[in-house]
Amino acid sequence: MRSSATDKKKYYVAELKRLYLIDASIYVFRAWFSMDDSITDKQGRPVNAVYGFAHFLLQLLQQSQPTHIAALFDESLSSSFRNKIYPQYKANRDPAPEELKYQFQLCRKLCRAVGIKDMASRRYEADDLIGTLAERHRGKNKQVIIVSRDKDLVQLLRHKDLFWDFAENRQLDQQKASEHFGVQPEQMADFLALAGDSADNIPGVPGVGKKTAQRLLNQFNDLDQLYRDLQQVGGMDMRAAVRTQGLLEQHRDMAYLCRQLSEIKRDVKLQVELSDLEWLPEHKKIQRFFNSIGVGGGLATRFARLLEDREGGLDRT
Repeated sequence: MRSSATDKKKYYVAELKRLYLIDASIYVFRAWFSMDDSITDKQGRPVNAVYGFAHFLLQLLQQSQPTHIAALFDESLSSSFRNKIYPQYKANRDPAPEELKYQFQLCRKLCRAVGIKDMASRRYEADDLIGTLAERHRGKNKQVIIVSRDKDLVQLLRHKDLFWDFAENRQLDQQKASEHFGVQPEQMADFLALAGDSADNIPGVPGVGKKTAQRLLNQFNDLDQLYRDLQQVGGMDMRAAVRTQGLLEQHRDMAYLCRQLSEIKRDVKLQVELSDLEWLPEHKKIQRFFNSIGVGGGLATRFARLLEDREGGLDRT
């Protein structure tokens, strides 16, 4: 459990109103591909992903001014419980090169230096950690804001929550997510189970695409109701309805397997208290981090200004 940097000044507001949960790996990869790899540390190793991720964090903190925030990372592409039930899960993705693995560790150190709780698990994905924290800390007057570009996480949205695609500056609540994806947020796991998800190598039901999956879930609430009332599918007013019913019957086991893969866990046993999620930045830690890699002096200055502005705002409250 963390404490504030000094007993003389509070750097945070203890009451949780909004909890920001960052799907961090997406933004590390984005920085890796978009930033010039000529950006190197004192030893000449690329730190372009770290530099770009730091820019992202700075902009996010400037815009959100959070009291509670966490950055969740994916630890491995091949060791989650989903790989055990379906070895081909995410097998279409190349493993991160060693120079990027090094930068992932630096990005986690950066989060800690900036005062953001970072977490990862070899058994569970970042999605599962996000789902668990959202479920645990969501309340009547509280809002969970999921910072990601991954549509899978839309399934976690509840009453006041937001899905924030930071790169596109697009925020979706439950209604907007339904309009955008054509299904209710709570139906997203079933939608992916039917239509598949090429990004995660989830096959879905052969012959059932996105439009058909949307039609089915608009008619039936979820996968369970769909299979209870499967005989009704052949009479639906849609193209190849009888054939679709046959495909669903033939690939019932695959549909349920795919739902296991696409459904986000919300009950991971995490030794995390609410106080661990408070944003507790310290100037010296941030400066030491950037000094250690020999890059980002300007970023360190901008972080310092952000903290000064924040402390000034708290002084006035």
